[in-house]
Amino acid sequence: MLSFAQRLENLGYADLRAVEVSTLQVNLGWRCNQACKHCHLQAGPDRPEQMARKTIEQVIRVTAEYHIPVADLTGGAPELNPHFEYLVDQLRRLGVQVRCRSNLTVLLEPDKEHLPAFLAERGVELICSLPYYQEEMVDRVRGPGSFRKCLEALSRLNRLGYGLEDSNLELHLMYNPGGAFFPPPQGPLEELFRRELARRWGVSFHRLYTLLNMPIGRFGEYLHRSSNYDSYMGKLAASFNPATVPGLMCRSLISVSWEGRLYDCDFHQALNLPLIPGLPQTIEEFHHSILAARPIRLEEHCYGCTAGSGSSCGGRIVDGEQ
Repeated sequence: MLSFAQRLENLGYADLRAVEVSTLQVNLGWRCNQACKHCHLQAGPDRPEQMARKTIEQVIRVTAEYHIPVADLTGGAPELNPHFEYLVDQLRRLGVQVRCRSNLTVLLEPDKEHLPAFLAERGVELICSLPYYQEEMVDRVRGPGSFRKCLEALSRLNRLGYGLEDSNLELHLMYNPGGAFFPPPQGPLEELFRRELARRWGVSFHRLYTLLNMPIGRFGEYLHRSSNYDSYMGKLAASFNPATVPGLMCRSLISVSWEGRLYDCDFHQALNLPLIPGLPQTIEEFHHSILAARPIRLEEHCYGCTAGSGSSCGGRIVDGEQ
């Protein structure tokens, strides 16, 4: 199997470079109220990693100084960081578009039940993980009772205006496959989710994004345990789609870890693969013009972003069947 770097070199990319930094993706910590089987960060209730207030102040400074238009808050469960609400308020005062990646169930946790109204009042865009529209599959990935909690959280968000057809309170769902296979084509799957969630549960949303499982973290461990790692990597490489390369999320995004270290993406962060040496390495050293044209570190799991229709934090990269 050709390395990912060799595959790009054959396409004429001596190196892959960023073209802008329009999104600061901020990982507020690896603590989560769930321990999902596909989690690339191996997040869970016992993880102590949480972004400190000092680092959060640096995130706010960088966003303001360089006029970065989008802040994408993730985790773990970003809502569990004790400074989450402070960060959201400061970013919104700057006019920044704030996205929050939520597992939904965290919105029902003690002392967090006020968050749906808090997020709605500030116009925060929500991207919510929901493995499927059927109870059995969701509970298998997330644990017993998870699906019902997701539905309750979605219902509360809908009552506040999130996800409604004419509402500007954006609510999107994120789908991950339940095993070592590609997600179905995003368009038809979105229509299936929309129809079934509305018919069965009276729940609505705006868009559904598909995200391919990366061969790292808990999912990577599963692939090794089941002797599927090599075949899965082979499938990713065989499905490489050159048309996805211009739209790779690492070309317009910088990932900030809970410690304040900089990465090309959240997947590199999970494997502790920092930016190429010689570049700014921490949020304190952030330099927009350098990072906006930086060479991107290439690893074998990058095949996961370029397989089929492509995979990113915004769903598929190009139209077409996977």
